[in-house]
Amino acid sequence: MADAPAETPEEDIFEQKAVRLDKRERLIAERQDAAGGAYPVQVPITTTITAVREEFGELEAGTETGQTAGVAGRIVFSRNTGKLCFASLQAGDGTRIQAMVSLASVGDESLARWKELVDLGDHVFISGEIISSRRGELSIMVAEWQIAAKAVMPLPNLHNELNEETRVRQRYLDLIVRDKARETVIARAKTNASLRETFAHHAFTEVETPMLQVQPGGATARPFVTHSNAFDTELFMRIAPELYLKRAVVGGIDRVFEINRNFRNEGADSTHSPEFAMLEAYQAYSDYNGIADLTQELIQNAAIAVAGSTIVTWADGTEYDLGGQWDRLSMYPSLSEAAGVTVTPETSMEDLLALADTAGVEVPPHATHGKLVEELWEHFVKEHLTRPTFVMDFPVDTSPLVREHRSVPGVVEKWDLYVRGFELATGYSELVDPVIQRERFVEQAKLADRGDAEAMRIDEDFLRALEHGMPPTGGMGMGIDRLLMAITGLGIRETILFPLVK
Repeated sequence: MADAPAETPEEDIFEQKAVRLDKRERLIAERQDAAGGAYPVQVPITTTITAVREEFGELEAGTETGQTAGVAGRIVFSRNTGKLCFASLQAGDGTRIQAMVSLASVGDESLARWKELVDLGDHVFISGEIISSRRGELSIMVAEWQIAAKAVMPLPNLHNELNEETRVRQRYLDLIVRDKARETVIARAKTNASLRETFAHHAFTEVETPMLQVQPGGATARPFVTHSNAFDTELFMRIAPELYLKRAVVGGIDRVFEINRNFRNEGADSTHSPEFAMLEAYQAYSDYNGIADLTQELIQNAAIAVAGSTIVTWADGTEYDLGGQWDRLSMYPSLSEAAGVTVTPETSMEDLLALADTAGVEVPPHATHGKLVEELWEHFVKEHLTRPTFVMDFPVDTSPLVREHRSVPGVVEKWDLYVRGFELATGYSELVDPVIQRERFVEQAKLADRGDAEAMRIDEDFLRALEHGMPPTGGMGMGIDRLLMAITGLGIRETILFPLVK
């Protein structure tokens, strides 16, 4: 039985599907409990393919163990000869074992049924003796078998690469045929487990906050809007959990974090997705320096959990060192050095616009001093960062939820962490004064009135919470999808299991 071609024509797929559906009808006809459909509710497995390979993987060629096993898996290779059929069964983790269906072991009728009914992609249960074939292949000499579920669509050729569109749109096929796809899912699970373990070590509490909010907040981003029939009101998919997590800190949960989904009605590219996973954490009586230390520990521990080391190997074979103590540089001094012009919080918009014009930097809509400084910094400095780097001390007007710097006028105690040339995380010394926070919200509201769709709104309920007293706090946010990008070197559409596609 040959593999399906890499690009099977539609008419061939239609014909193969029709043949497989006929086989399904035969399975139904053969079932004594036909009301149950073509497939059994369960099969009598006694172990897993992975467990068999772990225990017997070193058998010498030609060895018979005398031990039997009942396993199930997907047929990913099949070769039928006269009196002996071979098939590879694949477990969900990609582990495989060979099935040997011989005339001597199963008899004429069962062998004929195997040849007639079993196709690539089918889930099959087999039971028999564990052996090593004459060629040294770990195998089960089948005594009994049954189809657990039939693939009525043919699998793609396992020897050919799926194109990116197929991998993204039909991720289930990607998971079946490509080891790296499964490894990425496992890496993500290990990353999340490591994050939670590190937080537990530091006595953090994990919580869940609303996905649907009556008012978007916690970030400067364009929200998705929906309508609640029950409440007859407009609701927003959350752009960040920040304001609710801070409410928790006000309530006395001094160390709190959440790993969950955010939604931003903005562009999609190699580092952005409208729906993405986000980690946010807040630690009372810490600041942006302390939360930077914690963030470095979280990422390094996650790298070790996935790669076994802080030196990770990306998908293109490049090694990247996430170890050691990461660099910290200030935004205004680093911009001044790179541009050859002194830029400070007091630099006029006129001078900033002139520098942007000279450097060919596009001026963003609704430009403010801070937005323009950040655009200039990205132009002059970002591409030269090679090691993981905390970029510290941002302009006030782009950071409405951040405390002003304790010693440097005109900036706030905020950092962005850059890894692999993209922003991976951001951290603050949180603004906890409700009077100043109201003033910042008012300034944001003015930007919104001028047409800035990403500006924050005045959140009276959050301000009321702050008025009850929030301790000095360090906070951070990090994209889980981007963390996987930093560890694996993959793009965001690979690190998200089922990304949104048009």
